[in-house]
Amino acid sequence: MTLPYSDARALADDARTRALELGKALAIAVVDYGGFITLIERMDGARPMTADIALSKAYSAAVMQRPTEMLENWRNSDPVFFTQVGRMGQRPIVATKGGFTLKRDGEIIGGVGISGGSPDEDQQLVLDIVKAAGFDTDFPQWAGARRG
Repeated sequence: MTLPYSDARALADDARTRALELGKALAIAVVDYGGFITLIERMDGARPMTADIALSKAYSAAVMQRPTEMLENWRNSDPVFFTQVGRMGQRPIVATKGGFTLKRDGEIIGGVGISGGSPDEDQQLVLDIVKAAGFDTDFPQWAGARRG
């Protein structure tokens, strides 16, 4: 299954609407399952780095097949290995809030990342748009992951 552009467009439109309601200027990035860009936008007034940060969040969520917030335990439990793996792909792997894996009917089809608010605002916004679009939001912990 591939990620249709129409889904990426709908996620970005919903994120923009919600950001405007919050009075935030943000960037949103959507990638396919391989981490390749489907869509990236930076709202007027968003800081210049927000687009790159959103793209790294989306990439990480897609290729690691877990929301980026779930990567924090891995980063904290094995920082040296995490740092090395984080440099291997086309983009940095980040373990922070605001990136979510796009999964439909149990199949990973991409990732979405938001940057521009606080970490908690980015996380809530990305979760809200993913849920509203009907994507799966349940991800099991990785085997062997240490709990905080």
